[in-house]
Parts: sequence; structure tokens; C-alpha cells
Amino acid sequence: MSTATLEKSESKSTIKIIDADTHLTEPHDMWVKRSPAKYRDRVPQVKMLDGVRSWVIDGDKSIGTGAHPNSAIFKDGGKARDIDTFLALQFEDVHPGSSSIKERLEVMDEAEIYAQIVYPNILGFGGQASAKVDPELRLVTVQIYNDAMAELQEESGQRLFPMALLPWWDVKAAVTETERCIAMGLRGININSDPHMHKDEINGGMIPDLGREHWYPLWELCEDRNLPVNFHIGASETSIDWMGKMGWPGLSRDLASGIMGAMIFFNNGQTVSNLIYSGLLDRFRNLKFVSVESGVGWVPFLKEALDYQLKEIAETKSFDKKPSEYFASNFYFCFWFEQGETIAQTVRSVGVENCLFETDFPHPTSLYPIDHLEDHLTAFTAEERAKVLSLNAAKLYNIDV
Repeated sequence: MSTATLEKSESKSTIKIIDADTHLTEPHDMWVKRSPAKYRDRVPQVKMLDGVRSWVIDGDKSIGTGAHPNSAIFKDGGKARDIDTFLALQFEDVHPGSSSIKERLEVMDEAEIYAQIVYPNILGFGGQASAKVDPELRLVTVQIYNDAMAELQEESGQRLFPMALLPWWDVKAAVTETERCIAMGLRGININSDPHMHKDEINGGMIPDLGREHWYPLWELCEDRNLPVNFHIGASETSIDWMGKMGWPGLSRDLASGIMGAMIFFNNGQTVSNLIYSGLLDRFRNLKFVSVESGVGWVPFLKEALDYQLKEIAETKSFDKKPSEYFASNFYFCFWFEQGETIAQTVRSVGVENCLFETDFPHPTSLYPIDHLEDHLTAFTAEERAKVLSLNAAKLYNIDV
């Protein structure tokens, strides 16, 4: 369990750094204390289920066996760096900044971070775990989460900016909830990247994919209100499997998990590619999508590959622009562990204005301990550092710096 840190710089950052991807360890009473009485026994809560402490929804459905806090940061500031230690942690074992506003702000101040974009844990990075229950309870669960996040943003002094979850199984309800969240001051939405894997309980059949006309009312609202649409890695059932089948049978669990943890980044390339090839962005030219916690190293290759494949395999199809050109006009990408001399060239190839820096606090792959983030980007010019560390995210999420 290493607690090695970067060599601390003597100078203070002059950039108001915006950390574009962090997570909240949801307090155990987050839903219960805000729930109407009729739902209090059904909303997400921690209880004993089959003798195991678990996050439970609808009284008896596990959405987190073991009630794991999804934080790798110890109370004393150390970090779990092997999977068995990490999985054995409980809420009481991890850094209070994982869940508490006061301690989170202290971590940010120490790291010279001005603001953080915040994503969920328990309901899934795209809110997919809420789909295990009936639509009425699903909606209440999502609404309570968003209420709590609006409170968190306000109580943090507009330094923590959670992305809203949506009732994506009902596009009309999703539009209504998005409007409600805008009114509460939330700055973006977080969506399941593969809703087409679910049954449409309203109209029958399967829910259409994100490129279909079914979703146009939501995209119209987001484009009109300059609201970014975020899809986090693991934002659907098909992309969340942390072990998966990538690792060979002879590998230990931690090594297999490490391979899957690396390969999961590329799943977001599938979503980006489908959004472009669907033709959606010729209709919604100003719609902004954010690929969260996916890194950027694969992006230049994908840009080139999509152009090539369209020409060589689908030459009868065309869009208003080359596929690669939509990356600059409609997409943002987050990176953190990619550093050194090569990352500057990669970011320039992706587009300096389209890249956001993150720490992923307090997850296992996070940059922690966090110490003077500008030291990670020494190969960038001062202007590039300001954009990647602050100005791009400030413009995208409408954060005053």
C-alpha cells in the first residue's frame, strides 16, 4: 500500500483547476432521509441482505453486495493498490472526503483544485442499476439523487458540480427531469450509453439507440440550453463488467482486473463512433458529448479509422463532414494517467480545446495523492495547460473562473 507522492512544487498554481471526473461515495442515508414515507423502505439503502451488508433497492434487490464504498483512499490518506485490499474496504475505512463536502473541499484545497465534476457510484455510472425496479420507484430514486446533488453543489459553494442522472427508460420523463435539473442549477446530464439493450415498457419492443428520432426531444433541449451530455465508461450493463473475459484463465484476479480496467476505456470509442455514423450530429450541430474517464490515446487512431472505413467499406454513405471532423465540433475527452512527452502531442492531435484533465478521485485508478497537477503537464505550453486544466471545462460546464 504505497503512499508515494510527487515531489511538491514550491510555486502555487495560478490556474483555477477543474477536475473533470470524480466520484461520490454515497452516504448510506442519502435516499432514506429525503424519501417520501411511502417509498422509504424501497429506495436505495444499506442493510443486511442474506447475512451480508449490502446496498439494496426495493427492499430485497442488491445493487451493491458488500456495500462497497467505491473508494480506494484510506482515512489516513494512503491508497489501496491491490484488488483484495480494495474490495475489503467499508464506508468506515475510507477517506471522509469520498463522501463529505467539508473533507472533499479540504482535499481539493490541498491539491489546488478549484472545482470538480462529480459522478455517481451506486446506481451505476449511467444510472443503470435503477432499472432493476418498477418505473415509479426508478423515477423517485433518480429524482432523489438529483435533489441531493443540487444540495451538494449549493453547499459546496459552487465548487462541486454533479452531473444529473436521467430516467432514460422514458424519454418524456428524461426531458422533464432534465428541465427540472437545469432549474436547480445542475450543469450537465449523465446517460446510459446503451439504452437499446433494454425493453421499452411504454411502447413495447426495445428502447431505440441514442441516434434515433426517439431521442430528438432530449437532444433539442440539451442543444438549446448548452447542456453537455456525459457518458462515463461503464455507463451500461454491457460495458460495466470490471473483470470481463479479457484476461486469460491462467491470470490471477488482480491481473485480469487490470487488463479489463485498461480495455474498458475503449468502449467509449464505440459510443463516439455510433453517434457520428448515425448522422445525429448533422441535425444537432452544436450538441456536446463528453467521453468521461476514457483517456485520449486511442482518439487519434479512431479519427483516422472512421474516415478510412467510411471510404473503403461504406462509400455510398456520407455526412456533412468527414467523421474525424465531428471530434472537434461535438466531443470532449478526459485523461489523467497519460503523462510525459507524448501526451502533449496526443492532445494536440485530438484537439487542445477538446481535452479535459481529471483525477478520478477516489477510485483505484485515481491520481492520488494529488500534488500540483501542473507538474503532470510540463510538455504543454502555458496556454495549453490553462485550457486543459481549466478553461475548456469552465466553458463546457458554465463554471465561473
